[in-house]
Order: sequence, then C-alpha cells, then structure tokens
Amino acid sequence: MSPASPALAVTAASDETAEAASIVEKFLVASMVPDPETAARYVAEPLKLTFTGGRKFSHPRESTAFNARRYKWVKKAMERSDVAPGVGETVVYNTGTLYGEWPDGTKFEGNRYVDRFVVRGGKIVQMDVWNDSAEWLLTRHGIEA
Repeated sequence: MSPASPALAVTAASDETAEAASIVEKFLVASMVPDPETAARYVAEPLKLTFTGGRKFSHPRESTAFNARRYKWVKKAMERSDVAPGVGETVVYNTGTLYGEWPDGTKFEGNRYVDRFVVRGGKIVQMDVWNDSAEWLLTRHGIEA
C-alpha cells in the first residue's frame, strides 16, 4: 500500500480545518444569543474554558452567567478565524471586536478580542478568551497607565 499523496493529505487537512472553524463559529453564534445549551452541543465535557483574568469555567452556562454580570448585553463582530491543523487536534483563533452595553446602559463598540479554541474529535475541548474589557473599565473609572 502506498502512502497518501501530498494533495490528498492537504485536502483532508483542509476539510478538518474548515470543519473546526465551522464548529467554533456555530459555538460563538449560540453563545451570543445567549443560548448556552445550544453552545454546549459543540463542546466536550468538561470544557477547559479560561476567561480574561484567569477565570475558569467548564460549561458555557458558567461563562454566560459571568457575562450577564459583566455586561448588560454583549455581541461579537467576528472578523476572521485563523486555523492551525495539528496531529489529532486543530487550533482555531477567532478574532474581532465586542460591542454591547455595560451594566449601567452605556454602549460600547470596538473592544478587541481573541478567542483561542482547541478542537478535537469534532468538539471544542479548550477555549481561552482575551479582550480589552478590563482596560476599558479601568479607563472609565479614571485609572490609566
């Protein structure tokens, strides 16, 4: 039996990376509703989810509850997903900006974010979240570097 041709390997990797990006984007769309139970369909349990500040969660309902305290509402303007295939897993970086309202009703937009996902076996197993919200809150309270 001959080894797979490089073209076949690239096609397989392309299919895997496209599927991983699709899983991540479906998860994010459900998370923005917010619908943590639909979002949970795209994750393996327990999920290793780390938010800004090192906050750890294991299910989308926990991060949804956290966001409900942090924002009156928040959505993502997804700009792109960058995908890095690996052996047995795919890493997806989804970047863009957040927009919404703070708890006091003040609107915001342009708040940068980067979400890093590890997708294995068609499910998200890890998510790491970074955004500018903490910096924006510090600035709103007169604390600047």
